[in-house]
Amino acid sequence: MPRMAALEALERFRRDSAWSRQVMDSIAGKRGLDGRDTALAARMFYGVLQNMALCDHYIDAFTSGRLEPKVRDILRLGAYQLLFMDKIPASAAVNEAVSACRALGYGRAAGLVNAVLRRLDRERETLPEIPGEGTAKYLATRYSHPLWLAEELVALRGYEGAEAVLAADNAEPPVYVQVNTCRTDEAALAKLLPLCRTPAGLVLDRAGDITRSDAFQKGLFYVQDPAAHAAVEIAALLPGMRVLDACAAPGGKSFAAAIAMKNQGLVTARDIIAKKLALVKSGAERMGLTCIECQAGDAREINGGDYDAVFADVPCSGLGVIRKKPDVRYRPKGELDGLPELQTELLEAISRAVRPGGRLVYSTCTWRRAENEAVTEAFLGAHRDFVKVAEKTFWPDMDGTDGFYICRMDRAKKI
Repeated sequence: MPRMAALEALERFRRDSAWSRQVMDSIAGKRGLDGRDTALAARMFYGVLQNMALCDHYIDAFTSGRLEPKVRDILRLGAYQLLFMDKIPASAAVNEAVSACRALGYGRAAGLVNAVLRRLDRERETLPEIPGEGTAKYLATRYSHPLWLAEELVALRGYEGAEAVLAADNAEPPVYVQVNTCRTDEAALAKLLPLCRTPAGLVLDRAGDITRSDAFQKGLFYVQDPAAHAAVEIAALLPGMRVLDACAAPGGKSFAAAIAMKNQGLVTARDIIAKKLALVKSGAERMGLTCIECQAGDAREINGGDYDAVFADVPCSGLGVIRKKPDVRYRPKGELDGLPELQTELLEAISRAVRPGGRLVYSTCTWRRAENEAVTEAFLGAHRDFVKVAEKTFWPDMDGTDGFYICRMDRAKKI
């Protein structure tokens, strides 16, 4: 059942270009999978997305001619299990793939699937080499990222740095939690949850469905990556301030701001999608953060304000969170070309809400300079009343966090 669910998810993703999490949740619900089977199906589905080009490289080495898309999906799933899931016996991976061929009406391909996967199993220690070692093309195949993305990373971080980032993209992401210090502290929370303090932040071991935990229901913590949390820390908020989180959903920065202010003052959580604001509202209620108010609206329509601190966490390419959302790597590059223009437009509008002497924090969950430094440098060049105070790019390989960019710019006081 989990394998068939994973295959259906692969087909839906390939056919509809649907977001992986939505696909998996929908299929698991439709098939009535329990938590364990859903986790296994999700691991196989996400694993294939993370290693698709590599699996295809080996599949193509052992086949000739065009493969039916569904047969290729079956081979990809089998190859992933053989190469990356040691706890699944090879015989089970092969037999399930052959059974899937027959069940899905591709019985004529069962012999091919059986032969390819058995050969892959036999020769796993002497698999065909990936050509072009030392080049971006090699990295694109080895870590299953588009060539353009690998090339940008090599230009930005060098070959070894690029490889480290791509490897981190395919690793299991830690589940970082932030303590709601308005209700508890780290020591008390550690008695309720299996927590581990790392240099990057507080990690929850054996996460599972954390929303069912008593500590979550009581609002003692929330999930947020340390890099995103740093966007609030860099603002140095104080109790009683007025804060605007201009692109707030799902609410992490609003929660962090309210907690930093000891639930004293005002945090306006604004987002263009009212449905997403419901998540912010329910999270604030769960954690008892009464200083948060929700406001639906397009950030580009902000006409002014008098806020002490304003957060502009704008829509971006999301390349810094590929380890959490493996499908992000498959977004066509052309879809990203217009992002800097949108980000500049949003930053321009949002900046109007900062009072003289106030703080503006621009952030994205990507490492691309075109969406980060290029945007803030252009903004500062056009707005002499703002000055850059701090700037940092977080990297998954070096910082253990999401890929993330933060720039704090303070507005001059009126004389």
